[in-house]
Amino acid sequence: MAPTSKVLYASEPTLDVAEFRRVLVESGLGETRPVDDEARLKTMLGNANLVLTARLDVEGRPLVGVARAITDFSWVCYISELAVSASAQGLGIGKGLMDEARRQLGPAVGISLISLPDAVGFYERIGMKRMTDAFWFSRKH
Repeated sequence: MAPTSKVLYASEPTLDVAEFRRVLVESGLGETRPVDDEARLKTMLGNANLVLTARLDVEGRPLVGVARAITDFSWVCYISELAVSASAQGLGIGKGLMDEARRQLGPAVGISLISLPDAVGFYERIGMKRMTDAFWFSRKH
């Protein structure tokens, strides 16, 4: 990726499932997401009420990052995925997507997420606070 490429951040509620899948795979999140189940990916996108994208401002506007979230736009937002293609990692795109989420949600809305172990340092570096009391019912499949 050219380091001089501008990144365009936007809300894309109708993001294409194939593009979403590609970024999940390229980011490494494909190992923990149902990337071989197109119907489930489509449902994941369709039921999210905040889908933010990062695209390079070059011909074809390739997708390089996605933040998918559930929010009430008043009190809390849960980030289900923050995925950045490996070729674009380290360029500030993950932080840019989180900044865009904060911009669109406003200061009255808290943001939460569950981090994979390898990404904990990233979230701490961008200023998120680690929470000790989180709970989880595992999914069956």
